[in-house]
Amino acid sequence: MKEQKGQEMKRLSLKDVARMAGVAPSTVSFVLNGKARQMRISEELAEKVMAVVKKTGYQPHSVAVNLRTGQSKTLGLMVESISGSFFAALARVIESEADRHGYHIVYCSTENNAQKGGELIRMLSRQQVDGYLITPAAGMEKDIQQLIAHKRPLVLMDSYFPEVQAPHVLIDNFGGVKQGIEHLIDRGAKQIGFVTVDMDLVQMKERMKGYKETLRSHNIAVKNKLVLELPYSGDKEESLRKIKQFIQSNKSMDAIFFATNYLGILGLEAFAGLQMKIPDDIAVVCFDDHDIFRLYPPGITVVQQPIDEIAKTAMQLLMNQLDKSQRALRKTRLELPGKFIKRGSS
Repeated sequence: MKEQKGQEMKRLSLKDVARMAGVAPSTVSFVLNGKARQMRISEELAEKVMAVVKKTGYQPHSVAVNLRTGQSKTLGLMVESISGSFFAALARVIESEADRHGYHIVYCSTENNAQKGGELIRMLSRQQVDGYLITPAAGMEKDIQQLIAHKRPLVLMDSYFPEVQAPHVLIDNFGGVKQGIEHLIDRGAKQIGFVTVDMDLVQMKERMKGYKETLRSHNIAVKNKLVLELPYSGDKEESLRKIKQFIQSNKSMDAIFFATNYLGILGLEAFAGLQMKIPDDIAVVCFDDHDIFRLYPPGITVVQQPIDEIAKTAMQLLMNQLDKSQRALRKTRLELPGKFIKRGSS
């Protein structure tokens, strides 16, 4: 009784578990690290060790494990906003994949702020994460370069920096917008508006490029008045007001392409406020799907991002850096095709 009370007062050690199981500390270590068979430890002995571990609730000290194995078995996941539907869905798949590989995830959000992103990278470094999965904010180039210089395993998702040679995986932004704009042109639209966010990131530049080049390839003039760029960190009500004003200022506009799903949701609110009917008054296509777009009558046509494939490919790229025994992927910089889903809005 005294022994049990004393163990409750202090953290149970690996040596305590070994003594209680009647084995050497190294045997406990091999069993916990999944090396029992490799070290020819009998199944009976391994089960005895695990019974003690289960009974006592023993948890290896993370610092000691780090020192012994050189790994924390944790990965840092840094996204723009964990509350965003795309990033939340991405995080769910990554967590599932990480668990399959025996890793835990530490989540954090940059809110598209480069300074915060740099601070988070330093925080994750202090926690000794084994690798990084990052959706980078504009201005984080130096922080990413520093990780590369220190040979830290990392993969960029959703965006990348053309001048930084880092593994990355994202949707084909140009091709996705091209498909959406061509669909609107095929249904007869000639005055197609484009609502986007003012962010200095490659994916947003590619979406704008897709819009403009697709119009030009169909001999449709690109008109600046049909393009609305909203600040990323702008007030929601102010953004809504600007979208309404943009629609009212362009009475001849017969279709709008929204470059992100949250802008598309604001667009639906603007149409409702202006008592406009979709698609009778205006056709709508949005980049990136959302539950609202499936449920909102008559359903909003979208370019759906391949979230599962992005997450799984990013994890595979990272695992290849962490485990050299894994079969290397042929490419480390990948653009995956989106899925065009036609609904009633177009």
